[in-house]
Amino acid sequence: LRYGSARQAGLVDKHLEAAADEARRFLGPSPEHPYYAGAVVLAGRGRTIALHRAMGEAVRYADYDGRTDRVREFPAARRIPMAEDTVFDLASLTKLFTSLLAVQQMERGRLELEAPVDRYLPEFTGGGKELITVRQLLTHTSGLRSWAPFYQQPTRAGQLRLLCGVRPQDTPGTVYRYSDLNLIALQLLLERITGHTLDLLLHDEITAPLGMHRTRYNPPRSWRRVTAATEIQRPPWSGLDRGLVWGEVHDENAYALGGVAGHAGVFGTAFDLAVLARTLLDGGVYAGRRILRPASVELLFTDFNTAFPGDDHGLGFELYQHWYMGAMATPHSAGHTGFTGTSLVLDPSTDSFLVLLGNSVHPVRTWRAGSAPRVAVGNRFARAVPVRTKHGGPAWYSGMETAGSGTLTLPPLTPATASARLRCALWWDTVPGEGAFHLEASADGQTWEPLPFSTLRSTGGTPEQWPHGSTGGWSGRIWHHLEAPLTSWAGRPVHLRLRHSATGRYVGRGVYVDLIRVSEPARLLFTEDRPADASRIQATGWTRSAD
Repeated sequence: LRYGSARQAGLVDKHLEAAADEARRFLGPSPEHPYYAGAVVLAGRGRTIALHRAMGEAVRYADYDGRTDRVREFPAARRIPMAEDTVFDLASLTKLFTSLLAVQQMERGRLELEAPVDRYLPEFTGGGKELITVRQLLTHTSGLRSWAPFYQQPTRAGQLRLLCGVRPQDTPGTVYRYSDLNLIALQLLLERITGHTLDLLLHDEITAPLGMHRTRYNPPRSWRRVTAATEIQRPPWSGLDRGLVWGEVHDENAYALGGVAGHAGVFGTAFDLAVLARTLLDGGVYAGRRILRPASVELLFTDFNTAFPGDDHGLGFELYQHWYMGAMATPHSAGHTGFTGTSLVLDPSTDSFLVLLGNSVHPVRTWRAGSAPRVAVGNRFARAVPVRTKHGGPAWYSGMETAGSGTLTLPPLTPATASARLRCALWWDTVPGEGAFHLEASADGQTWEPLPFSTLRSTGGTPEQWPHGSTGGWSGRIWHHLEAPLTSWAGRPVHLRLRHSATGRYVGRGVYVDLIRVSEPARLLFTEDRPADASRIQATGWTRSAD
């Protein structure tokens, strides 16, 4: 990895800066309290880090009163500003490391993906657990409940009894339920088959080979001054009474497990996560050191949860999740979030990566809700990855507004024959079921009906038919050739319009339209190439964009 400009990374500078601005915006009321006291945002494409920005404070709050919802802040001299190399409690990003370690063991033949867990961990059986496979732990389809209070067990033996005594709430493989227990069980499995503790495995198999020297479990006391504080933990909002948690793992169960757990406990920096991202985008190798084979990396980015639409999941990695990836979400985008305010997103389709680390449980977990900063920053960063036309000039662009719509309406035309066709270049990426492109026709310009069309990928293949006059979702990040027969309009005037719509909370990268033309075998009725025709397009909610 190297640092460089937006242009060197193949990104649009103004939109990249907007991503940093969005991250900074959540230092203010969001809507009542700050979403986080501080944050670090890092974004890059290819091998270039084009944005690495720290904002706010790593340590700000000394105490919190849950009865009044008031805080006591440290004096200004004792506060610690956020820095680009601030160390964060990565929370559930830990699950990614545990998953990578499991896939490594699969490569070495010590672990089988479809094997029952009790083959390797005999005590993890009974009550239906004997049906749980390694794959189901990695994809959260084990049927186990989401959580259990390990911190209430004072001994390691009691904690193990608690885990092994849990019964699946649902038959394994029949439901998706995100569960910390899956990764805790996977931790015990890995420690059993390797003979090493998880922290040692992390160091020897991932962080040391990749040079991720600021990523580890249980950071030493000397790291405290460069570590972001997390929560002021007291009942009833926390299961433990620890006061300000700073330099130790925030998750109560991981703390009870000695700071080393499969679901939480890893600390790290934005740069180290960028190294991990680059490693995976390059097929498992970084700076000549390979930690996974390319085929294994593919398993991380392959959806094993096709039976559970909307809960797409590779081995350990979540896929296609607009709720925190924003417009970076594609069927191949992989990532994860952490409860403390962390997130990582990789998009193989654009060779880009985004790290957003915030201390959003500082001072207390109730001050944060949802993933608004992740979505906002993800949207702006996705916009920074340009969409170019074949001719290099601008195209019509829908924008990325939620609950937005727009129309491109052509002047009325009268095809003379049934051979007339509307053609254009089309590029689209919308949230499935929440955004779409529509092609419509009307006799009077008031009442519109769908106009069926087909699309053909610019790379070739077989045309895809859209009989209802609309399409949406993911189109592969390539241009398509659209063709719509005007057979039924021969000999009579027709109004034509191209419309985009977004109806949900999230948006994709948007819709682009270029080179609109209507023609017959012997006559060109309309073309954007003619300035007189182009000037007659009525555009509402669309703009011209070269990127």
